[in-house]
Amino acid sequence: MSTVNQAIDRQIAQVNHRLKVAQLGLQVERRGEKLSLRGTLPARPGSKRLRSHQQRLSLGLPATASGLKKAEQEAKIIAAQLIQKSFSWRDYLVTNGEGRLHELCLAQQIQAFEQHFWSERSQGNGHPASGKTTWDSAYAPYLRKLEAIAQNPNLSLAEAIYATIQSTQNNSRSRQACCTALGALAAFLGLELPIDLKSLWGAYSPSRTQARQLPPDQLIVATFNQIPNRAWQFVYGVMATYGLRNHEVFYCDYSALTGGSTEATIQVLNTTKTGSHEVWPFYPEWVEQFELRSGCVPTIATDLSQTTLQRIGQRVTQQFRRYGLPFSPYDLRHAWAVRTIHFGLPDTVAARMMGHSVSVHTRTYHRWIARRDQQQAVEAALNRRQLIAPAWVEKS
Repeated sequence: MSTVNQAIDRQIAQVNHRLKVAQLGLQVERRGEKLSLRGTLPARPGSKRLRSHQQRLSLGLPATASGLKKAEQEAKIIAAQLIQKSFSWRDYLVTNGEGRLHELCLAQQIQAFEQHFWSERSQGNGHPASGKTTWDSAYAPYLRKLEAIAQNPNLSLAEAIYATIQSTQNNSRSRQACCTALGALAAFLGLELPIDLKSLWGAYSPSRTQARQLPPDQLIVATFNQIPNRAWQFVYGVMATYGLRNHEVFYCDYSALTGGSTEATIQVLNTTKTGSHEVWPFYPEWVEQFELRSGCVPTIATDLSQTTLQRIGQRVTQQFRRYGLPFSPYDLRHAWAVRTIHFGLPDTVAARMMGHSVSVHTRTYHRWIARRDQQQAVEAALNRRQLIAPAWVEKS
């Protein structure tokens, strides 16, 4: 061992004595020419262990007198964080060999955030295609805009985040998506924002899109015949009868339908945005009227290594415009949902068939659900009235 290393080891011993007397639960270690801390720390992200245990934490500091001074200060900070239960590994993990997260430039931090996004997705049950659609449409555009705005040297990162949000239209879906994306980035970076981004969402709600008039069933049937192509008639008919999203038409198991099953259900595959779920037809009569047992899907690129769910959905929208249809593909989905409400299908069942949560279902279709519930309450009250009405009231 060199004289220099012997000298720094003696200094490390002195530091560790002070840390032990202070009962901080951490010790400094020299590993080659670098310094680390060792102590009982929470499980690292991605670890299979759930409880805190003895671990090393690389400080990236040189094994010198000045490096040791910083290591002792860092030990005190981490010990305080452990007591307050605010310690996070994020600032101490090396990202792609480029350094710790807080030391990276914004572009590198966003790259690390994207890796984190995909890591989180890989641990869930969703299909990678839906993750790609979410990243490409709901995260990447706003992160690129943040990068551009953050080039202003007079803005802190928090100020750049607020400026990026303010650059989107107020009370819009893009404002909400921007807040969600940048809020997730700030949480990943451990950046405390003085103003909660949710307070900047505005008054946007998916249910606001339902203010427009949905096509009545008679118009839906009549419009079917405007489509000259049989395969695209099938797309239209399936969306109308089963309430599918644009892209879901191309990722369904139609075997029960084409095999002549009396229930004529279809199975949306796990490839799609919200995973596998079974759907029943409303109206069942439309299965025969639209000749859906043919299972005639248009031939388009559906290999998700070459395309995305978003692009496939856009292809459907383009075809509706090409044929001059008087409403959008999603109007068929919304009309299906409202139809099930009028039929009295439980909201939990309808939500499951539509591939979203009950809370999203009730929020999106609130006014129709409220009307149904009010009607049912009125009918129940009138029925009770008939039972308890006094003799002078003429019963129908």
